[in-house]
Amino acid sequence: MDIMSGKQRKRTGKFSIPKIAVVAIAALLVILAAEVLFDNDASDKGGVEGMKNAVVKDGDLIIEVAEVTEEPTFYPVEIDGTELEILAVKASDDTIRTAFNTCQVCYSSGRGYYVPKGDTLECQNCGNRFSMDDVEITRGGCNPVPITEEYKTTDDTSVTITKEFLTEAKVIFTNWKI
Repeated sequence: MDIMSGKQRKRTGKFSIPKIAVVAIAALLVILAAEVLFDNDASDKGGVEGMKNAVVKDGDLIIEVAEVTEEPTFYPVEIDGTELEILAVKASDDTIRTAFNTCQVCYSSGRGYYVPKGDTLECQNCGNRFSMDDVEITRGGCNPVPITEEYKTTDDTSVTITKEFLTEAKVIFTNWKI
């Protein structure tokens, strides 16, 4: 029945294939766009290519100096059930720079982590970008939380970050959206 006229409509039993196809394709495009825009998969963290298996000895994180290049390397570590991530990069002055892969301002959002974009790192919450040379040096604002010399031991072959210091940092990773 046609609601507007009160007359009975004749049913043909035919479906309009082109209309169904258009609707199906549109729905597929919306799903794909949502996947690209809102993907919170952990593989985004650390930019996949730079992800390394962390070497943990007696709870301390050990980063091999030979692994660290001008491209950031990301080291996931679990401390007492909390997933943390440390980034290491060789700066233009050949020093090894380290930081927690979470933003000093945006960490509580759960998306305040960094992904490499060309020769910069970009916060996934606010979009702030900064150079690799700023890692560990720039403090405050939207920058990765630095791991400075007083919190790590560096020699010719490795950088060691203690379990005690990693445990103190758990709070800045509790809202990470993995």
